[in-house]
Amino acid sequence: MKIAVVGSYGAGLTMRVPRSPVAGETLSGGTFDSGPGGKGSNQAIGAARLGADVALLTALGDDDFGRAARALWRAEGVRADHVVTTAAPTMVGFILVEPSGENRIVIAPGALDELGADAVEAFREEIAAADVLVVSMEIPEEAVAAALRTARATGTRTLLNPAPARPLGDDLWPLIDVITPNQTEAPVLLGLGPGHGLTDEDLVRALRERTGAVAVLTRGGAGALIAREDTVTATPPSPVGSVVDTTGAGDAFTAALAVRLAAGDTPERAVRYAAAAGAHAVTVAGVVPALPTRDQLAARIGTAP
Repeated sequence: MKIAVVGSYGAGLTMRVPRSPVAGETLSGGTFDSGPGGKGSNQAIGAARLGADVALLTALGDDDFGRAARALWRAEGVRADHVVTTAAPTMVGFILVEPSGENRIVIAPGALDELGADAVEAFREEIAAADVLVVSMEIPEEAVAAALRTARATGTRTLLNPAPARPLGDDLWPLIDVITPNQTEAPVLLGLGPGHGLTDEDLVRALRERTGAVAVLTRGGAGALIAREDTVTATPPSPVGSVVDTTGAGDAFTAALAVRLAAGDTPERAVRYAAAAGAHAVTVAGVVPALPTRDQLAARIGTAP
């Protein structure tokens, strides 16, 4: 199973605070944590832990955050030969979290803003050799488009995880083989306003019609809907005991889905496996620590993957 990933890497700097400060205020009493993130990197690590041969394309700065990323990928078995190093700093997200769980996030994309079509072209052989290309949208639209076009030209199946969601150009829709928005992202992709009035089934059917692809609408604790051909299939959620942290669930789901599609599973079987990966992730704090291994999922499901 070979997976190529085109997406983001960033360092997350999280401060848990008693409350958010007002303008001009210095507030004490917070606790700090930092760690690796970025949807592309998370998905690449997740796929590698599930047994795939994974190549990643992203962009870093020549700084401590970038060096930490490369060390992480070496440890996780993710091939990063084509990762671009730029003069701009590695992407950083600053996150303030209140006791209620309410958060405020500011992202400085830095090096990711320089990830363009030339970098994707240099990654062409990896895309061509892959069973599945995974693309997420924390990167410039130019890179998203170039990756999808390259995969179509080389005959590689494409999986677009449209997060964070933004409208797609009409020319990109036909390049998608599998699309995996959640309930919030789907209306944005379809250009719908807050009062659109569509049900989840309406949304997943509309995505299927727009792309001609397999559309998977993820619904958290309600499971997922899969639209392909003329049918919509509901996949129940994988049972979860205690929810600790939902942050990495989407990336765990995407990584597992890509791996099982690359292995030849039907979309329905692949989504059930991906749901188990997402359910595992919410029981563990942090994103990278929450991404399951193949053995952990086998134990959870009760059979070998």
